Amino acid sequence: MAMKLPPFLRPFVALGFLALACGPGDEPITPPDSGTSVDAGSGNDAGSTVDAGSTVDAGQSTDDAGTSVDAGQSTDDAGTTVDAGSDVDSGPNDAGTTVDAGTSVDAGSTVDAGSTVDAGSATDAGSTTDAGSVIDAGSTVDAGSTVDAGSTVDAGSTVDAGSSTDAGSATDAGSATDAGSSSDAGTDGGSDSDGGYTQIRLMAANLSSGNGQDYDPGHGIRLMQGVKPDVVMIQEFNYKTDSAADIRTMADMVIGPGSYYYRETGAQIPNGIISRYPIIESGEWTDSKVSNRDFAWARIDIPGPHDLWAVSVHLLTTSSGNRSAEATQLVGYIKAKIPTDDYLAIGGDFNTDTRSEACFTTFKQVVNTSGPYPADKNGKDGTNSTRSKPYDHVLVDDDLRQYQVSTVIGSSTFANGLVLDSRVFTPISDIYPALNTDSGAASMQHMGVVKTFLTPNF
Repeated sequence: MAMKLPPFLRPFVALGFLALACGPGDEPITPPDSGTSVDAGSGNDAGSTVDAGSTVDAGQSTDDAGTSVDAGQSTDDAGTTVDAGSDVDSGPNDAGTTVDAGTSVDAGSTVDAGSTVDAGSATDAGSTTDAGSVIDAGSTVDAGSTVDAGSTVDAGSTVDAGSSTDAGSATDAGSATDAGSSSDAGTDGGSDSDGGYTQIRLMAANLSSGNGQDYDPGHGIRLMQGVKPDVVMIQEFNYKTDSAADIRTMADMVIGPGSYYYRETGAQIPNGIISRYPIIESGEWTDSKVSNRDFAWARIDIPGPHDLWAVSVHLLTTSSGNRSAEATQLVGYIKAKIPTDDYLAIGGDFNTDTRSEACFTTFKQVVNTSGPYPADKNGKDGTNSTRSKPYDHVLVDDDLRQYQVSTVIGSSTFANGLVLDSRVFTPISDIYPALNTDSGAASMQHMGVVKTFLTPNF
């Protein structure tokens, strides 16, 4: 039940409510000052962990100096309407206080965010000492491709190049795993690295399988893809219908789009060369001991002043005497055609039972046949299906041999080169898309052989 006031009290109650309405009220909410969570110096401000020069810096499209979380943003940057020095800022909590931009971890200091040298100002990120400076990743010693750290959107403060993930680290241009390797700053897995060195991975591959001595079953293609070669000296080079389109498809599967190849014509089981680098001359020399293949060769324009001549061979199984005769014939072709100051590699299926066969004595005239020899993870060097005989080889001349380096694949290092047997390779994920069973596929010919070289570009 509502209580009714006597008439004489009602004016006094009304006066009381009026007094309350006109009394002191709540203070207005203070606008966010510099030093707040959106101030210069906050988690996404200039100088934050994703800022120019951070560990995830140089060249990244999403966290470079000037990106969407960098200095200069409309809502978080130094100098904005809620920032240090803005029209709602100056006061007891202004830039320069202990919680303001200008603290030991803040963007700024005595020349606080919002001043003339502030993030976003004329001398801000992008200045002469900022992203892309002369000491930045992107200098003349940078890992150098067009998508490399060092592009026009590169970042690089005075603490840039040389960080744990930066150009200048252990994978920097010029090192043994320089730009140009399969996992390098370049995207070509072996490109020219700014006047330094080029990594070239050579492979001998008689890896056809199935009943047709071809690569259509896919086992051999996966094995080659798994080790990412730059030049393959391939035997039994058949694929599907053997049309130009089918061979082009296979070459691009092995090396990548835009590959180069040469495949000898009119042969039942042709030899050939597939290359990441341009083939500027190619052909075949007659093997007088056999009718269903010849010696295929290609002159390859690798970075630097010397070309690489690759010769793909498939010697006879019949006898060591026939293999010695084939070697004599091939050495004659090489001496007549290939300049001595260019690089030479002879690779493929030699069908040799031992390393002391007479053909190696003959080959010594043009290539180095001495050890140490490539092996698998267990130190085994046989390359036939039972792993008991050294059938397959990559032999190079002394000019190229001096630049041989370890073959590094994933987490594994093979000091003298690799005999590729997927059945014993671990972890198998390091040679994806190869499968553990590929080297043991039905009618798989042999094991692949891989050697790696680091050649000068000068």
